[in-house]
Amino acid sequence: MFKKISQIFKIPDLRKRVLFVLGVLGIFRVMASIPMPGMDRESLQEFFARFEMFEFANLLTGGTLDRFSIVMLGLGPYITAVIIMQLLTMVIPQLERLQKEEGAAGRQKINQYGRYLTVPFAILQSFGMLTLFQREGVIAPLGGITLLSTILTVTAGTLFLMWLGELISEKGIGNGVSLLIFAGIISDLPTNLLQAIAGWDPTQVLSYLLLLILIVLIIASVVMVNEARRNIPVSYAKRVKGRKVYGGASTFIPLSVNPAGVIPIIFAISILSLPAMISGFLLGSEGFVGNIAQFIEDLFSNPWFQGTAYFLLVCAFTYFYTAVTFDPKTVSDNLKKMGGFVPGIRPGRSTKDYIHFILNRVLLVGALFLATIAVMPSIVAGLTGVSTFQFLMGGASALIIVSVVLETMRQINAQLQMREYEKI
Repeated sequence: MFKKISQIFKIPDLRKRVLFVLGVLGIFRVMASIPMPGMDRESLQEFFARFEMFEFANLLTGGTLDRFSIVMLGLGPYITAVIIMQLLTMVIPQLERLQKEEGAAGRQKINQYGRYLTVPFAILQSFGMLTLFQREGVIAPLGGITLLSTILTVTAGTLFLMWLGELISEKGIGNGVSLLIFAGIISDLPTNLLQAIAGWDPTQVLSYLLLLILIVLIIASVVMVNEARRNIPVSYAKRVKGRKVYGGASTFIPLSVNPAGVIPIIFAISILSLPAMISGFLLGSEGFVGNIAQFIEDLFSNPWFQGTAYFLLVCAFTYFYTAVTFDPKTVSDNLKKMGGFVPGIRPGRSTKDYIHFILNRVLLVGALFLATIAVMPSIVAGLTGVSTFQFLMGGASALIIVSVVLETMRQINAQLQMREYEKI
């Protein structure tokens, strides 16, 4: 490891890329530490303790939401816009044709549409969060001009982070958006360490030991599931042209145990956060509407309901997103066109049914694991009585940390190997 780090800083191009990434991450953390005026810190902490779903959303924003900073929404609106554009690409024929027929240029246009869509999402989310914060007494009531300027500030902060993420992807190493979220998640490590030291109780030694064991097991299991594959063997028929024989090779189709990644967790958090925002708008109403708003708030304040709904939504969205992004029929048709077949399975419909059957079995394991790891912070806190280090216990944060570290290591290794080939 130390040898590779020394190699990185010996190569001028790689050294510039790494220092550029570190500089951009530093700018992000400075912006995340600049709060907007009018915040009541104690009320803000009580708010996140009351609504656990917003605590999970805070992890995805990189810890900017609980600071009420100028970039409090983080990259949440951008991620939501990109996911929606991916889904629309599978539904709208024009977008699907744009992606398939125009190649890289078409994907760039779709990405540009995602950037445009980020703006209205950021405005709506900032307005909803500010309204909810005002109702809960987290911030003082905002007048028309002040509210408008605050919404514009938060929206501009999200767009600025989006720009920083694309700069990292272009001039640095790794995926910029993922690295920004990663930096925001691990930035809580020093604070959590200080809290653990300050609140150290010798009678809780066993609880902290159990917490350490659970964290190691969670991270190890996330790595294993994130890298796990179910390979479907594929063979290609031999073709004879003159004196030459083509084909006859054997390969496989890798089906990931967790093909949807962290997206189902993001969807589930967005869905569960929406009722709380809507009830925040309607809670002051009278009559039937006010009663419904009060019922929604009481229901979503119940940790058992939140945990159960969170678990079920993550499972459902794992199947939904995979069904949208992976089509067994397309895979079967492509194999048939290229002369490939699964041994023992007829080409065409039988191959499609076989792939669909294997995919559903693999997804069951992946969905249950992802849903379990998503609700793990509440489980671990209940077993150990320790609520610190939630960024290591949460499913979204653990998946992001593991995915970003592994992907960045792959890209660094690829860069180093490329330089070794150049020397040879």
